[in-house]
Amino acid sequence: MRQVAGPLEEIVGAENVLTEAEDLFCYAYDSTHVEFMPDVVVRPGSADEVARIVRLANELEVPVVPRGSGTGLSGGSVPIEGGIVMDLTRLNRILEVNVSDLYAVVEPGTITLDFANKVEAEGLLYPPDPGSNSASTLGGNVAENAGGLRGLKYGVTKDYVMGLEVVSPTGELFNTGSKTVKCVTGFDLTRLIVGSEGTLGVVTKIILKLVPKPEFAQAMQAIFDEVGKAASAVSAIIRAGIVPATLEILDNVTINAIEDYKPAGLPRDAAAVLLIEADGAKEAVQRQVAQIDEICRREGARKIDVARDEAEKAKVWAGRRAALAALARVKPTTILEDATVPRSKIPEMVAAINSIAKEYNLTVGTFGHAGDGNLHPTFLVDERDKDEMARVEKATYELFRIGLSLGGTLSGEHGIGITKAKFLHWELGKNGVEVMKRIKRALDPKNILNPGKMELGGGRK
Repeated sequence: MRQVAGPLEEIVGAENVLTEAEDLFCYAYDSTHVEFMPDVVVRPGSADEVARIVRLANELEVPVVPRGSGTGLSGGSVPIEGGIVMDLTRLNRILEVNVSDLYAVVEPGTITLDFANKVEAEGLLYPPDPGSNSASTLGGNVAENAGGLRGLKYGVTKDYVMGLEVVSPTGELFNTGSKTVKCVTGFDLTRLIVGSEGTLGVVTKIILKLVPKPEFAQAMQAIFDEVGKAASAVSAIIRAGIVPATLEILDNVTINAIEDYKPAGLPRDAAAVLLIEADGAKEAVQRQVAQIDEICRREGARKIDVARDEAEKAKVWAGRRAALAALARVKPTTILEDATVPRSKIPEMVAAINSIAKEYNLTVGTFGHAGDGNLHPTFLVDERDKDEMARVEKATYELFRIGLSLGGTLSGEHGIGITKAKFLHWELGKNGVEVMKRIKRALDPKNILNPGKMELGGGRK
């Protein structure tokens, strides 16, 4: 790769090109269990440098994989064909927060939580809040169309991206969208790029919609002795026309993993806990909390606890955000899924997950955004145990099959990447996948950007 490293050093400086094995290894994986080494890592500091790198890659026909913090959960930023990993974390400026027009302009390497805190100080809210918000970058959120805990009420990343600056797969800089509330000029290229997992362009600037910070928020937890009753309560809350800001579920395996790792005061003997937060005008929130309390008790909750202060609320939500890290400590390998179903099908999906775990003799911790139908069944296994891994593969096939049969989708927020690519045709059909491939070929004729992801073609090596 010296023929690549030398020209890259001319573009970004030798200090921003990594070629040593110990450095490259850090870019060989994300938060999945897959691992592929890059040949070289480059850290550009401007959109112009990004464009020059992509043009060089086209000239030499070397693959480029854009990457943020590497917190992805589908293998989207793993360089499965080697080549160049483009680390975008140097592009981390918050360029503008416009309070009058409710938007912000940021670079892709900005940490999600840093940005959220910045706009909150201005009395505003950036709603998307993935569980990895303290580490994940906004560019990565855009690439994967990340969701988060507030998805039920506020939606996901695509609902807040107003426009982008993008380097095309052939190295040209172009813009999409606008800072205006309305924009219907030309094709909706913004939506095309959001969720494309770095296969159709490299994002170098993002215009994000902001909303006023809610006046008041109240958090509560409902404790259940049967996970099925907790799932039914979720459906009952939505059916009653109540849309809280967050409506999360934790099963017993997850509760105990959290308490072992980062104690949050969760009841270890509970079969399941619902973590709920309502926000908005104070009187409306108090009315919602009372309604939710009544519904949960009617559905079989043994106890309802309402957070007494901000510190108590923060402790519980910190525990929830630590769920994946906590489960990852239980066994050497963690396989996290995010099959998502219509909200009314949550009880059926929870029952299916438990049945699958029993049938294949696997330990599964289930948590997630139950209010929007997005569950995270997490298989706790050891990849050195070939028999166990074979059972996991069969279990995930069954999980996706049932989820789709309930009218669901393969991924609510993690993306397709490597880990779900072989299932894509189940949901989109052969023709749907072919349309995606045609778009990829039209924009990236040499298959330079993130090849081999989402069934879009690869095979360089």
